[in-house]
Amino acid sequence: MEEIEKLKSVLAENDTIIIGAGAGLSTSAGLTYSGERLEKYFPDFVKKYGFTDMYSGGFYPFPSYEEFWAYWSRYIMINRYMDAPTPVYENLLSLVKDKDYFVITTNVDHCFQKAGFDKSRLYYMQGDYGLFQCSEPCHQETYDNEAEIRLMFEEQRDMKIPSKLVPHCPKCGKPMSMNLRSDNTFVQDEGWYAASERYKNFLVSRKAAKDGKVLFLELGVGGNTPMIIKYPFWRMTTLNKNAFYVCINFGEAVTPPEIADRSLCINGDIGDVFLYTKTNFSGKNIGFGRIL
Repeated sequence: MEEIEKLKSVLAENDTIIIGAGAGLSTSAGLTYSGERLEKYFPDFVKKYGFTDMYSGGFYPFPSYEEFWAYWSRYIMINRYMDAPTPVYENLLSLVKDKDYFVITTNVDHCFQKAGFDKSRLYYMQGDYGLFQCSEPCHQETYDNEAEIRLMFEEQRDMKIPSKLVPHCPKCGKPMSMNLRSDNTFVQDEGWYAASERYKNFLVSRKAAKDGKVLFLELGVGGNTPMIIKYPFWRMTTLNKNAFYVCINFGEAVTPPEIADRSLCINGDIGDVFLYTKTNFSGKNIGFGRIL
């Protein structure tokens, strides 16, 4: 396959790789929010409320905190603390582990760290399912929630958790919420700012937007928040004539005409692409993406 051979060549030629990952990467790893997984883990909520996907169900105004956390503890348990069904992240790591890499991601499922990526090279821009914060918030701190979530998951009955398990802020007593960027209450704690600074320093030190030889590898980034990864990657590739841009995305692999000669867009399943890149498999045509 021509595009796979080109990807292998680009990976071999670039020692510095900046990875930008969106929801499509986790979808490829099997962390789907509708269909079989929804029916398996939320049949009662689907029956009662008619939910068609986990994501939209998370915005439902549940009548009590006990029911709210019954839903969300399941949601977090299966999408954060259970392993992804397929080893897409592990296969990605095998391709870049010997490179000088950094990851910026809008994903909140912790899959990079679980796969073995260096924590100091990760920037979780939008939060983490594994963290609580005050819902106000009265202070700018986050709290690991694994023990609490596992207990909620195990002890819930009839779509409710015991009232004693409803989490409250240790400082003001208000209800806790997830550390997810959904409104202006999102807490950016010390860890968030430290990761942001490491990412900025990486871009500067490798001269990503100037003349440094760098590969921008965009994986599964959709159109919801293109200003976080997609547009900056396009801009830096445009400014840096030594940069190369790769976009792997099922149905959304595109590049601007200004950088088309320094781009590779692969319209296919990310997991398949990684698998074929690791091997000499050549029996399936994936197909290039398109120029905008």
